[in-house]
Amino acid sequence: MSEVRTTDDSADDGPQEGGGGNVTLTLGDREIVLRHRFELISIANEIGIALFFTIGSVAFYFEELFNLGVTLFVIGSVQLGIRPAIRLVRRVQLRKVTQGMPGEVARDF
Repeated sequence: MSEVRTTDDSADDGPQEGGGGNVTLTLGDREIVLRHRFELISIANEIGIALFFTIGSVAFYFEELFNLGVTLFVIGSVQLGIRPAIRLVRRVQLRKVTQGMPGEVARDF
């Protein structure tokens, strides 16, 4: 599934000189597919949040669209609650795929 290897560079002069060992990370196909799917879901959710709050804000300028504005704000608020649910499901799925592997890098999307 996943494999992490580091190699020592004999010309390594430390972090100030750009040093540090080379790191090779190999991820299983299944893990990569899961990461891409959840990233896509998260991006779509973020775009939806932005659209609902922006359109809802503009709707408040017009008295006849006030109810639409409130409705869009409620939908946007629900989507804000979906964000942590997406992250939780992602972590559970990745944990199943990467059992026994080094911990994942914290990338919350």
